[in-house]
Amino acid sequence: SAPATRRPATGDEPFLRVEIGFTPAWYAKALDVDFGERWHTDPAYRKSTILAMKEMLAKRFPGIPVGDNGADDGLDLLTGTFGANTISAIYGVDIRYDNRGWPTSEHQFLDDEQVDALQPPNLDDNEFFQALLRQLEWIEQDQGRVEGYINWQGVLNNAQRLRGQQLFMDLIMAPERARHLFECVFSTMHDAAKRLHERQRQSGVDVRFFTVSNCLVNMLSSELYHDFLLPFDQRFAEAFSCIGVHNCAWNADPYLDSYATIPNLGYIDMGMDSDLEKARRLFPNARRAIMVTPMDVANKPLAVIKKDIEVIAEHSGPCDIVAADIDPATPDQKVIGFYELCRDISAAYEYQ
Repeated sequence: SAPATRRPATGDEPFLRVEIGFTPAWYAKALDVDFGERWHTDPAYRKSTILAMKEMLAKRFPGIPVGDNGADDGLDLLTGTFGANTISAIYGVDIRYDNRGWPTSEHQFLDDEQVDALQPPNLDDNEFFQALLRQLEWIEQDQGRVEGYINWQGVLNNAQRLRGQQLFMDLIMAPERARHLFECVFSTMHDAAKRLHERQRQSGVDVRFFTVSNCLVNMLSSELYHDFLLPFDQRFAEAFSCIGVHNCAWNADPYLDSYATIPNLGYIDMGMDSDLEKARRLFPNARRAIMVTPMDVANKPLAVIKKDIEVIAEHSGPCDIVAADIDPATPDQKVIGFYELCRDISAAYEYQ
């Protein structure tokens, strides 16, 4: 639910750049952090937990870039706030908080008439969005700048939070209703992100990209994505100077040709079962990332993981390796071993 840190490429990245992330449950077990409502609404409390988490990571994983927020100046006190629920909350959907996990949206789904009458909320009068902006004021006063990212999700993800599973029926039986909902969601995502970026620029932080999370895209055929969602992803790309597309660890093959039509594509991730060589051909100028599932990190022997990483390096490198959502059951030594074998394979390519 927290967006991966899409750090800008500077040209001197390792052949395989490793990104490692943990679940809130992992931190809750290690430090007894409460990730409930206060964590998301009180930036001062969030700051105290983030400092504790960074200190703990430095002790448990010395010399390994785990938990690095990528900021040059100022602490990132924004990333993760409200998880993946910001847009649905702007539309009035209640957030269900979790003391040991990311929050979720309540199942308050719109009926047919409500979708047909839906209009994008006025952000100037929206209580939830204005409360978020007030957090930015506190962060700037405390840090001098507003680092970090809100997880805006993607049009499909947000529409599903508003409409529920009926959305997938709409795509076939009431396509204009689905298009109207998508249009409303796109408008809110675009306007809210633009306002946030402008507020960050005022603090000295210039965010020049937008990340689209297509976590539910595997619920759609390639044709449905191309006809209904691709136009919105293209519009995001035109509105922001750089766009990233997140696919979780799914096989992205059905959507690669459509993604190749998105301008200003600077980042794309996918599961390792995707056609990695085709992706490298289609996106030579984007930073590609391969998502390794937390189950693989936890359950596969390092010798098997090594073979997986060698395949990724051969067919996708240079690229990122993303191991996110590692849970408390995964031993630290397994995480360290995972990082070290990625580092060693990367070094072998760099010395060729």
